[in-house]
Amino acid sequence: MARSSKHNLTEGPIFGKLISIAAPLTGGMLMGMIYNLTDMFWLGRLGDGAPAAVAAVGAVGLLMWMSMAFQSFGRMGSEIGVSQNLGRGDEEAAKGFAGTAFTLNLILGILYGLVMIFGRRYLIGFFDIQDPQVVNHAENYLMITGFAMPFFYLGGAGMGIYSGSGNARTPFYFQATGIIINMILSPILIFPAGLGVEGAAIATVIAQSISISVAIWHIKFHKNRPFKELKLLGIANKKTLKQIFKWVTPIAIESFFFTFLTMLVARFVAQFGTEAMAAQRIGSQIESLSWLIGAGFASAISAFTGQNFGAGKWSRIREGYKLSAIIMGIWGVIVTCILFFAGGSLFSIFMPGELEVIAMGANYMRILAAAQILGCLEGVTAGTFRGLGKTVPPSIVSVSINTVRMFAAFFLAQTAMGLDGIWWALTIGAILRGTWIFIWLRWYVRKLPKEDVMEPNAV
Repeated sequence: MARSSKHNLTEGPIFGKLISIAAPLTGGMLMGMIYNLTDMFWLGRLGDGAPAAVAAVGAVGLLMWMSMAFQSFGRMGSEIGVSQNLGRGDEEAAKGFAGTAFTLNLILGILYGLVMIFGRRYLIGFFDIQDPQVVNHAENYLMITGFAMPFFYLGGAGMGIYSGSGNARTPFYFQATGIIINMILSPILIFPAGLGVEGAAIATVIAQSISISVAIWHIKFHKNRPFKELKLLGIANKKTLKQIFKWVTPIAIESFFFTFLTMLVARFVAQFGTEAMAAQRIGSQIESLSWLIGAGFASAISAFTGQNFGAGKWSRIREGYKLSAIIMGIWGVIVTCILFFAGGSLFSIFMPGELEVIAMGANYMRILAAAQILGCLEGVTAGTFRGLGKTVPPSIVSVSINTVRMFAAFFLAQTAMGLDGIWWALTIGAILRGTWIFIWLRWYVRKLPKEDVMEPNAV
C-alpha cells in the first residue's frame, strides 16, 4: 500500500509535519491527564473519605506508571522500527516490527496484570501506608485495574505503530472515546452506585477495554489502517525481537528506575500523613501539563527523526529538533506561570474545603515551577535521541540523576525543610536532567553528517 504523503515525514514543510503529528499526540497526552483527573475530581468529593480515596488511587497510579517500563517494549519498539523502515521504503520490515511488538506487548500485559491481581498486598505494602482505609482502597483498585492491563499494553503497541507511520490523529480519537466513556461512568459508579474508589476502577477498566478494542479493529480492518494484511499476533521474528530489546531495554530500565525511585519518594511523603500523599498525587497530575505535553512532543520528534534518519535527511532532523525545542520552551514558560501563580486555585478544584491539602499543594506547585522549562526541553531531546536509535544517553541521564535526587529527598526530608525538602529534591533533579541531556545532544550532533546521505545499515 502506498504510503500517504500526509503521513510521510521525510518531505514537506517541517513545521507543518511536526505539528500534524505532535498536535494529536499531545492532545492524546492531555486526554490521559483528563482521564486521571476525572477520578481525582469525583473522589475529592467523597467528604471525610476524600483524602484517603485520593491517596489510594495515587499509590496505584505509581504502580500503573511503573507498568509503562514494560509497555514501552511494544510501544517504542514499534515506533522506532516502523518509522525508520518506512523512511527507508521497506514496508515489509516495518510490518515485521509492528506485528512482533504487538505480540510481545500482549504477553507482557497479561503477565503484569496477573502480578497486580495476585501480588496486590505486597505491592501496596511497599508504600508502608499507615491508614488501613487507604490500604484497603488501594488493594481493591489495583486488583480491578489489573484486568485492564492486556488492553492497556496492546494500546501502547498500537500507538507506536500509528506514530511510527506518521499518523497520530487516529489514536487521538481512540483516546477520546475512552475518556468520554470514563467521564460518564466514573461519577455514576462512584456515587449513585455507591462503589466509591472501586467504582472509579471499574469505570477505567470498561473505558480502556472499549477504547482499545476499537483501536485493534481499526488497525486490522479500516480502509485507512497503517498497513494492509498486517498480522498482529503470531510467532515473533527473532531478529526483529532482538533489535526491539536492543533499542528499548535502556528505555525500559530508565522508566522502571524513574518510577521505582518515585515510589521511594512517595514512601517518604507518606511519613507526613494522608494529606501529604493526596497533595503529591494531585500535584503530579497538575504538573503533567508540562511533562505529558513534553512526552507527546517527544513521541512526535522521535517519529519525525526516525523517518528522516531512515531516509538520510540530516538537515531535516536538525531543523525538526530546533523547532520542537523552541515550541516546548515556550510551553514550559506558560506552565511555569500557571504552577507558580495558580497552583493553589487548581488544587481547590479537586479538594474543595481541604485547606491543609490545598496549602501543601500550592507550595509544591511553586517549587516545581522552577523546573518546567528544562523539563520540556528534556522530553524533545530524549525523543530525538530515540528516533536516531540512540536510546542509551537518555537512560544514563535519567537513572543517574533520579538516583541522586532520591537520596537528596530522603536527607532533606529529615531537615527543618521537611516536606518542602522533598519537593526541592524533585525540582533540582529535573533541572539537572534537562541540562545534562541538552548538552549531550548538542555534543553528539557535531558527529553527524552535515549533508543528506542514506544510511542503509544504520538499524
